[in-house]
Amino acid sequence: MLTDMKQEQLLFLQTNAPETVANAVQSEKNALRQEWQSVCQALETQMGDKLALRWLKRVTPDKLVDNQVNLCVPSPCIHELIKRNYADQILALWQKENPMIGGLTFQLNQQGDTALSTQTIQPLSAKGTSPNVVSFVESIKMHAAGKVEMRIDVDGETIPCFLDKSHTFDSFVVGPSNEFAYAAARRVAEDNTVVFNPLYLHASVGLGKTHLMHAIAWRIKELYPEQNVLYLTSEQFFQHFIKALQHKNTDSFRKLFRDVDVLMIDDVQFIFGKPASQEEFFHTFNQLIARGKKIILSADTNPMDLQGIEDRIKTRIAQGLVVQIQPTTYELRLGILQKKAEETRVYIPEDVIRYLAKNITASIRELEGAFKRLIAHAELIGTPINMDTARSVLKDILQVYERQFSVAEIQQVTADYYGLRLSDIKSNRRERKIARPRQLAMYLSKTLTALSLPDIGTQFGRDHTTIIHAVRTIENLLLRDSQLVKDKDNIIMRIKEGI
Repeated sequence: MLTDMKQEQLLFLQTNAPETVANAVQSEKNALRQEWQSVCQALETQMGDKLALRWLKRVTPDKLVDNQVNLCVPSPCIHELIKRNYADQILALWQKENPMIGGLTFQLNQQGDTALSTQTIQPLSAKGTSPNVVSFVESIKMHAAGKVEMRIDVDGETIPCFLDKSHTFDSFVVGPSNEFAYAAARRVAEDNTVVFNPLYLHASVGLGKTHLMHAIAWRIKELYPEQNVLYLTSEQFFQHFIKALQHKNTDSFRKLFRDVDVLMIDDVQFIFGKPASQEEFFHTFNQLIARGKKIILSADTNPMDLQGIEDRIKTRIAQGLVVQIQPTTYELRLGILQKKAEETRVYIPEDVIRYLAKNITASIRELEGAFKRLIAHAELIGTPINMDTARSVLKDILQVYERQFSVAEIQQVTADYYGLRLSDIKSNRRERKIARPRQLAMYLSKTLTALSLPDIGTQFGRDHTTIIHAVRTIENLLLRDSQLVKDKDNIIMRIKEGI
């Protein structure tokens, strides 16, 4: 327990024993911190809300003044979190630890020891703004990420590169499905030598390819500001090419890339299809490779599976480092939502975050869109964020995932997708063109339904061991066969849309 120190005693100590004063102050801080740890442990027992506790543990008790504990917090988000939700609980628990505590004060401390504001925490009434939501409009002003135009001069021509300022390595959430791509991207960005050339990132829509591309550009400009980094979408590449054709001067198109140190093209699959554009891309590619310049490309499929592209380009791309970003895991989606909640200064109960992470699985883009809609609704309508709100606001998104699918439906859609008959999917024929779609249909039946393996086997005329073998086979193939990943995603989309 802490004890009051009379001003006369403190003055005497300040005059006669500075070291004693320092020791007393440090002792008081240590005692406060021990009490705060006990309070946090008690909160964990009472609440069981691990996300909130993770934020609360970033708070540091600083000093005791007039029986008021001064708490240092690192951000306005945590300030609001405590003030709106936990002031009464914290004070009551602290008074159990130390009956002398009369209240809590709040020091917003974002940089070092500079206090930006200090105020006494008072419990809020039930009226007014939703207790779980800091102003959405304010959070947009503080944290919204827009496109930043980074102009570079290339061969006398000024070219705008539009990069999202929120797409950095720091904001990229890493998990097992994308850690290899993340590590490769950082290595290429931070190493001034040409390590992998080209770096080719591929994945389905909404899994983070563009985020990593922008992150590479930002990091290179941060570390090597003298370098010309040219980031283009496939559409912008086409625009420059068409401009050169209109002026009957393809040499100008080639000169455009002469002074580029790093060429980045997003969604490169859209460039191919016409021989002329392929020829110019190949010429540009070879020229930059020969001059030791970095090339980073992204696409929706493995380079060897690109459609409408000559083999010489496929093999040249494949000589670099080809990295696939795998579909998201539950843990990755959970981490993304937790990070978004912190960045936008919005507190969402952990059960809601876990519910979204479990049920919205198609892409990171869709997950983030659902998150934005939820906090916008809570701010504009004034309702608290809880499970009922989440289910209501995101009903149209969630019903796609929550609809119960039948094995018969999965079998039919899979057969139609591969141009087979339903009887082929159920037959014993072992030709690869039939056996692989059958295994995929078994895998999807296990993934999209709640049926047991024996029940699934019955509908395929097989026993449960055959289903287990099929599921394991497809799981292994999905790790290295990008076309199968694309087929799986397309079939799931058709099933959910009722096509």
